[in-house]
Amino acid sequence: MDERSERDRIIEAGHLGRAQTARSGLGHPSPIVRAAALGAVSRIGILDLDDLLHGLADPHLIVRQRAITEAATFADPTRVTPDGRDLLTALATLIDDDATAEAAVWALGERPDADTPVVERLMAVATTHADPLVREAGVAALGSIGDPRSLSAVLAASRDKATVRRRAIIALAAFEGEEVESRLREALDDRDWQVSQAAEDLLS
Repeated sequence: MDERSERDRIIEAGHLGRAQTARSGLGHPSPIVRAAALGAVSRIGILDLDDLLHGLADPHLIVRQRAITEAATFADPTRVTPDGRDLLTALATLIDDDATAEAAVWALGERPDADTPVVERLMAVATTHADPLVREAGVAALGSIGDPRSLSAVLAASRDKATVRRRAIIALAAFEGEEVESRLREALDDRDWQVSQAAEDLLS
């Protein structure tokens, strides 16, 4: 069976609840089948931490991307394997890969268990990453998490280029205080109309 037919078989298994068939695709030689298998076992509800960590470490980008998507909503309270591998650490490592940085940052922002190291890493990303798209994702992630300690990074990002400023102003909705209100009022006069509109919406 060719890889596309095998992928379709695995996807069908996910929709029909055929756990054994879906799981068989996780070790398939084809990356498109392995990526489909991650989605299939997740749909059935049998995706486990080890499956996810293997996907995040896969040598093929398509599998890592699918694993990142699944990691954002992975609900198992067990985050660390018996041998010490940690889901949040695995995601954070993918920030160092240009091909997965933006998606990994987004996924970390979706995690309800984001801890201090994650917040600190996202603060650094939001203010210093070379790619503005990744900085923008970092600011959005900080807004989603809403940790008060990250306010300084969001305020700093609100003075970045326009696309990042817009995201930072929106992220300020997750924070309170005089600094926040002062920055929002200042942003009403931003040269980018979307930035000023976002500030106006938050102040109204």
